[in-house]
Amino acid sequence: MLLLNVILYVFYIAAAIQVFYYLFFFSRVAWYKNKTAKSFPLTPVSVIICAKNEEENLRNNLQAILDQNYPAFEVIVINDNSTDETMNVLFDFSYKYSNLVFRNLQQESRGLMGKKYALTIGLKAAKNDIVILTDADCMPASKNWLREIRLKFEENKEIVLGYAPYKKFPGFLNKCIRYETFWAALHYLSFAMAKTPYMGVGRNMAYKRKLFFNQNVFVKTPELLSGDDDLFINEIATSRNTKIQITPESFMNSTPKTTWDEWFYQKKRHISTGIHYKLRHQFLLGLQTFSLALFYLSFILLIIYSNKQIEILGIFGTRYLIMALIFFPSMRRLKEFDLFIWFPIMDLLLPLYYYLMTPSLLKPNTRSWK
Repeated sequence: MLLLNVILYVFYIAAAIQVFYYLFFFSRVAWYKNKTAKSFPLTPVSVIICAKNEEENLRNNLQAILDQNYPAFEVIVINDNSTDETMNVLFDFSYKYSNLVFRNLQQESRGLMGKKYALTIGLKAAKNDIVILTDADCMPASKNWLREIRLKFEENKEIVLGYAPYKKFPGFLNKCIRYETFWAALHYLSFAMAKTPYMGVGRNMAYKRKLFFNQNVFVKTPELLSGDDDLFINEIATSRNTKIQITPESFMNSTPKTTWDEWFYQKKRHISTGIHYKLRHQFLLGLQTFSLALFYLSFILLIIYSNKQIEILGIFGTRYLIMALIFFPSMRRLKEFDLFIWFPIMDLLLPLYYYLMTPSLLKPNTRSWK
């Protein structure tokens, strides 16, 4: 009986923590209102793309970036030791677009893993104060992508975090990838709105170039494949210098993985950086994850052994109702509304996902980023 009472209190506490995160953090995305930016000059910006064997993706996506509806900008592509026809594709585009700049790396960096070295070269080559990052497999949702991101650099803002959804394809894997992307965005966007920014996604984010050279973040974790985006933002973002931009025109659409193995490898590589976040961010993210696992575990035990099933089911249902009230507008806002009917199943699978990914926190991957 004593053990059952302990489990009951664990369930109460876990449910309360879960509700707190949804109401205090995640609701901010649900009720987000995009304030019209004050009119100011659209100064030139630099777009940076690191490419390694991206011949096909550059052919498909680069033109949409070069054709942006923006007064003056440059697109810098760093060809990172590609062995395909990436360089020839860049030459072909350069004949038509004078704002395309590219650098050809022919030697791997011995000190910086992943695309950190290529990104550093791109930042050194950039001529403009504001740099906007994306990947070769990404296509902007509109011709106003650059304009929408740039508009958020107002007053003392130095970082803008955008949303990069994955394209929709048939199949359960695609739904899992897109839900996990939405779930991650719900975290980093809402935390940033709550003045606690902790990460960004390199497929769609921007910052002042001077921040990179002032902080020298990459040298702290040179051995990690990832970290060029989330760890960098984790280090430099503050409650005052960060904004989000989630208007549909500002989205950057990405091509998802097509096999479970490829997706798991990608996520393990990304998650391996989490242990290097600031302690307060590790605590906040860990508390949400741990409380979710305890919530489901204690719920199952109480349904089987407790005589308070009605009360337990009521609390369980209340959490799901709150989730639905927040997910409904959030998914509509982020153009993921077709996933709404799937959220109860996906939420059930999240503890399993976290369990599978936990070893990646303790054993970083050191293979090539491509």
